[in-house]
Amino acid sequence: MYQVTFSEQALHEMNRLDKLQQLTVVEPMSTLTQAQLDHPREPLGRFNRTGHVFYRLRSGDFRFYFVSIGDTLHVNYILHRNSLEDFLLRNRLPVSEQQLFEQDSKFWKYLETLTK
Repeated sequence: MYQVTFSEQALHEMNRLDKLQQLTVVEPMSTLTQAQLDHPREPLGRFNRTGHVFYRLRSGDFRFYFVSIGDTLHVNYILHRNSLEDFLLRNRLPVSEQQLFEQDSKFWKYLETLTK
C-alpha cells in the first residue's frame, strides 16, 4: 500500500470537490499495487519524461499524473478529462514525435506554472 501525496496544483483541484467526490476520485490511487505499476493496464498508463517514469490514472472525470518514489505516490497534476492540458499529456503521438514532445521543456514548464 502506498502513501499518496499531492502537489499544490493537485491539492487545489481536490479542494474544489466536495468530500464525497474527493473520496471517490482518490480511491483508485489508494489501491494501486506494485504489480499494477510494473505492468500498467487501463485505466493506468505510463510514460517517460526527461528520464523519469510518470503514470496517468483515470478516475471519473479526472486524470492523475504522478510519480512513484519508494512507497509514496506523488500526484503532480490532477487534470479534468476535457481540458487541453490533459489532451496534450495523453495524446498518443508516434514514438519519434512523442520523444521530441517529451523533450520540449516549454510544455512541461507551462504545466509547472499551473501549480503556482
